[in-house]
Parts: sequence; structure tokens; C-alpha cells
Amino acid sequence: MSSLAKTSLMLLTFFIGLATGFPLGLILAGVGVIFGFIFIGPHITPMYMSRIWSILNSWGFVAVPMFIMMGNLLGVSGIAEGLFKSFRYLLGPMRGGIAIAVIIVSTVFAACTGVIAASVTTMALLAMPILLHSGYSKNVALGSVMSGGTLGILIPPSIMLVILGPVGGVSVGKLFMGAIVPGLVLSLCYCIYVFVLCLIKPNEGPALSVAERAEMPIPARFKGALVNMVPPVLLVMGVLGSIFMGVATPTEAAGVGAFVALLEVIAYRRFSWDVMREVVTNTGKFLGMALIVATGAAFFSATFIAIGGSDVVRDFVMSTGSKWGAFFIMNFIVFFLGFFMSWMGIIFIVIPLFMPIAAELGFDLIWFAIILCINLQSSFMTPPFGYALFYIKALVPQIDPSITIIDIYKSVVPYIIIIFVVVALCVFFPQIILWLPAQAVG
Repeated sequence: MSSLAKTSLMLLTFFIGLATGFPLGLILAGVGVIFGFIFIGPHITPMYMSRIWSILNSWGFVAVPMFIMMGNLLGVSGIAEGLFKSFRYLLGPMRGGIAIAVIIVSTVFAACTGVIAASVTTMALLAMPILLHSGYSKNVALGSVMSGGTLGILIPPSIMLVILGPVGGVSVGKLFMGAIVPGLVLSLCYCIYVFVLCLIKPNEGPALSVAERAEMPIPARFKGALVNMVPPVLLVMGVLGSIFMGVATPTEAAGVGAFVALLEVIAYRRFSWDVMREVVTNTGKFLGMALIVATGAAFFSATFIAIGGSDVVRDFVMSTGSKWGAFFIMNFIVFFLGFFMSWMGIIFIVIPLFMPIAAELGFDLIWFAIILCINLQSSFMTPPFGYALFYIKALVPQIDPSITIIDIYKSVVPYIIIIFVVVALCVFFPQIILWLPAQAVG
């Protein structure tokens, strides 16, 4: 049987497995082991063990549980509540202001945590009742919460970047630096879209009434915004500042971030042993899931490469005969997989295949990796398996039972288009990604 036939059969079996609803990690491991023993034989086992050891022996992966714990601590600290209240009154007097406040607060929150579940859930419970009560349309309310809440997977310290670095063989610190400006540009584009939409269609996002504005005087709005910005700024400085100044590695900075987040939980009087038990438990659950997916992907990729799958993928990607044609195909594959898989599975499967191709084509690997990460933002909002869609759907009964799954799907379409726009901007103006890493290198 040819490599093309083996690869096609393996991928077909993998997608059939996804359709059954089994956990991704078990599907990857099962398909990998079955095809490995069929086509290679028992002597492929050492290759599996070698790949698992390389994952467990990676110093970069030690940062993952610390960053997850930091995000979970921030989720229970209450920082987002005070920040949203201040920005709600600060921006509420203009059309679409509360939705823009949601995106801005989500951006600040994203710079403190890469845990999307915490970001989306927190902002949904905080902001959506207020948005709907203030007369905002379902589309604007849902879209702003989901798009803003998922920014944490791109803006450092992002768990996705922490995992992508070791898998792709690139510096996590440089990925952090390369992702900052694109993440802020994406956030700005979301804000501009909401502002223009509500300017054209005032009913989509009305301004706060005079009575509501009077609830908080203007000086108090500015004071509250400044005061509530202090904790996240301190956390960002402690984590990203220590990395960018060369004081600490991302792994060491993760420990600093978790410690600072714990201090902020104590300062906001949210600390209790029950809270810590919940934080540690949630951290362990996410880490366990990540290790299962990583192990399954190690089995899958080892077999895939052994049967010649990487050569088949390379030939397919390079079949256009042009550098940018190959670039488009790789990004389309990532976007397509986002409909059916989590970002973690895509990272472990796709990045080891695509990074060598990108290097061969002459792309800067930091630039290429960040482009894929921006693209992967859409995987949280593309049906039927987008994580943000599921989080919102689970919360809808206690927020507004009239919201349907179709409302949720429709609301994210403009934001997915905006993601494509930002990808295009970064392609035509690569310095959006490369400028900050270049300054650090210099």
C-alpha cells in the first residue's frame, strides 16, 4: 500500500473517530497505535516512548500548570468585576460603549490569564445581563463577550504560546513578544466594529440613559478605572516584564505570576481553602487533559511520520508551486480543523508538520507561528465544536433563556471575519508581529 493510501486511510479513521464523540486524546492514541502496529509493527513502541519522554522532559511545559493556576486565581479574585464596573460607566455614555468596555476589560484580563473558560464565563456572567438590560441586541452582547473572552489564547501569557513553543521548536519568549501587537490590533478591530455598527444602527447598542450616568460621577469613573487597573498591570509587569527584560525565563515567570495572583486574591479578600481547592482541582483537570492530548498526539504523529504521512502532507501543501499558495493551504487546513478539534489537538498535530515546511519556504518561524495562532482564534467560535459557543450555551439558561444556539452561532460571524482581516494585515505588514521581537533582539 502506498504512503498516500495509508495516510488517507489513517486520516479518514481519525475523522470517523472524532464524529463518534470520544475524547480527542483517546482517538489520537487509538488511531496512532492501531495503524502503527498494522503498518510498522511492535518495534514502533520505542518511538512512542521517546516522544512521550521528550514532552515530559521539556522545561517549557513546566510553565503550563503555573499559568493555568494564575488564570484560575484571577478568575476568582474579583478584579474583572471592579474593572468592568468602572469601564461600563466610563464608556457607557457612547453608543456601543458597554460592549466596547467588555472587549477592553477582556483584553486586560487576557494579559493576566490564558484560560479561556475563566475569561468567557466571567465576562458572560458579569456583562451579558447588563448588556441585555441596557437594550443591546443579542448579537452584540453575545459577540462582544465571546470575541473578547477568547483573546486570552493569543495575548501573552497565553497557554497556547507556551505549548506551541516547545512543540514548534521556537522561543516562547519571542512568541510572547510577537503576539502582543497582533493581539491588541485584534482587540482594537473588535472595538471599531462594535462602535461603527452601533453608530449606524443605534438600536444595536444604545448609550446609557441620563439617570444611569448619574449613578457614578465622572471623576469616580476615571478614579475607579485607574485604581482597578493597578492589580492587572502589576501582574503583567511581573510576568511579561521579567521575561522581556531577561530577568526570568517563561517558566520562572509563570511561578512569579501564580504567586502574584495568589497575593491579589488575598488582597481582594477572596481567599479561602475552598477557593484554593477549586483552583488546584481545575488546574489539575486542565493539565490532565493537556497531557492526555499530548500523549495521544505523540502516538498519532509518530505513526503518521513513520508511514510517510509527513511527505504526503508536504507534497500536498507544495502542490500549488508557489510560496504563498502553500501558505494559504496551511492556514486553510488550520481553519478547517478548528471546526472539529480543539486548538490543543491542532497544535500537537499540525505544528510539527508545518513548521519545517515554513522554514523551507523561507518564512520567519515566529511570524508564521503567530499567524497560525491568530487563525486559531476562530476555532473557539466556529460551530459545531467552538469552546466559547459551548461555554455561553451552558450559561444561557441563567442569563436569558430566549437565546438560542442559532443566535449564538450568528453572533460570532462578524468577529471571525475580523480575524481574517487581522491575518491579512499581518501578512501585508509583517512588522506588526516582528517589530517587538526585533527590538528585544537588538
